[in-house]
Amino acid sequence: MDKLEVLIIDDEPQIRKLLSIVLESDGYKVWTAQTGLEGISVAASRKPDIILLDLGLPDKSGIEVLKELRQWYVQPILIISVQNREGDIIGALDLGADDYITKPFRTGELLARTRASQRRISKDKGKSILVSGPITIDLEARTVLCNGLNLKLTATEYHLLTLFVINEGKVLTHLYLLKEVWGDAYQSETQYLRVFVGQLRRKIEKNPNRPQHILTESGIGYRFVSETAL
Repeated sequence: MDKLEVLIIDDEPQIRKLLSIVLESDGYKVWTAQTGLEGISVAASRKPDIILLDLGLPDKSGIEVLKELRQWYVQPILIISVQNREGDIIGALDLGADDYITKPFRTGELLARTRASQRRISKDKGKSILVSGPITIDLEARTVLCNGLNLKLTATEYHLLTLFVINEGKVLTHLYLLKEVWGDAYQSETQYLRVFVGQLRRKIEKNPNRPQHILTESGIGYRFVSETAL
């Protein structure tokens, strides 16, 4: 099987070297770029499967690079940055980043997040059956199994859970979830999310107070993981 290709866009030589060593040892083919313009050029010519993007680039901001890439690049983009303010994270995610890892990072966490994005690459969007950890969703029959047992969900719970499973491992912001499930008029109604996420947790988690699958990204949104994810 061909190796997945990863493009690292970061102006720090030591970070590029560290990431290259870690990713290559895990079986990835790695390309690197040290500026935003170079990164966009390499992305266009090499068409990597995943991009790791730093926000603090010397020629243009990582946010500008993200915007330009998202005009045509549809594969996962993971932000890696020292900027850890909620506003920066939410802004990048809402502009199309798949995940956000702050520096300094643990290599194990980086690989886990990269593998999670890899699973989304492999997921066949045309499938009518979605399987993630204990959850199996039949999109045609609109039925859900949890650990092999039928799960009774409201229409809203079903829509929300399906979004989580399709985007397994990806941070979904409050704004994204509210717009997708309830519409533009509900963009500020975060209490809707808290209520329905709480209901889903009671139905699929062994201990809703210590969830293992629907994880809270404080101040940002939620992330769905299977047992083999983060």
